[in-house]
Amino acid sequence: MRILFMGTPDIAAESLAALIAAGHEIVGVFTRADKPVGRKQILTAPPVKQLAVQHNIPVWQPATLRDGKAEPIFRELAPDLVVVVAYGRILPPELLHIAPLGCINLHVSLLPKYRGSAPIQWAVLNGDAETGVTIMQLDEGCDTGDILMVERVPIGPETTSGELFDQVSAIGAKTLVTAVEKLAAGELTPQPQDDSQATQAPPLKKEMARFDFTQSAAHIHNWVRGMNPWPAAFFELDGKKVKVLESRVAPNENAAPAGTVLALKPLTIACGEGAVQLLTVTPEGGKPMAGTAWAAGRRLKAGDSL
Repeated sequence: MRILFMGTPDIAAESLAALIAAGHEIVGVFTRADKPVGRKQILTAPPVKQLAVQHNIPVWQPATLRDGKAEPIFRELAPDLVVVVAYGRILPPELLHIAPLGCINLHVSLLPKYRGSAPIQWAVLNGDAETGVTIMQLDEGCDTGDILMVERVPIGPETTSGELFDQVSAIGAKTLVTAVEKLAAGELTPQPQDDSQATQAPPLKKEMARFDFTQSAAHIHNWVRGMNPWPAAFFELDGKKVKVLESRVAPNENAAPAGTVLALKPLTIACGEGAVQLLTVTPEGGKPMAGTAWAAGRRLKAGDSL
């Protein structure tokens, strides 16, 4: 099948690679602009562009899709289908129906739950037991199109957003390839989303990562998992941030006040409900270390309060 692919980050590159491996003809790629990366701010192409260049696929990186310049490119390429994965922009109406099979999108949630840009993180932050991938037809809204195919993915109680991202990326790529085959064969029936069940997954911000020990242990543990690898959950002590990279929920058998140090091996802190073990932390200006080692450096002892 002749496919025009639109996407930008790693998850999109994994899907593009799967479509190439499946033997589809990728007639072109639309992706976002190259960006400075790292401390030296080296101008770097997005993963999708890098992969496209390796396979000699033409690449376009328009600053906007709303100036009318994309439409003639779409028509000249004459794709059978447009596939969108984490492209980062909403397609204007005139681009949605150029391809005979329309435009389909891979979204990493069980739509209509978690529409938006951070569905994986919010599934973990909210302590969900499962998420999934949804293949849908694009319409003029944001993640509001009819559903074509769904694949569910369990979330382990210790799984981080980063770990779940890797799982969902791989499952999403396989599901996308299957959906394209079924769509070409006329085997998929679009199902409208129930808008009354829709929830949003807005982008994360650094200030959202803060927690305090008056919150429940379950909430803090989900925050640690959901904010890993970025921006990393943290609490404040003496005006300094202490990031928490790994945690576990523990009991608070004697109902000690929130913030009380219950044990040092592992470092266990009483919460508003239950307790949380801080297994790996990064003090402000420092490197990741075991919570026990950090506590020793602070000369904490059982009964102290954070």
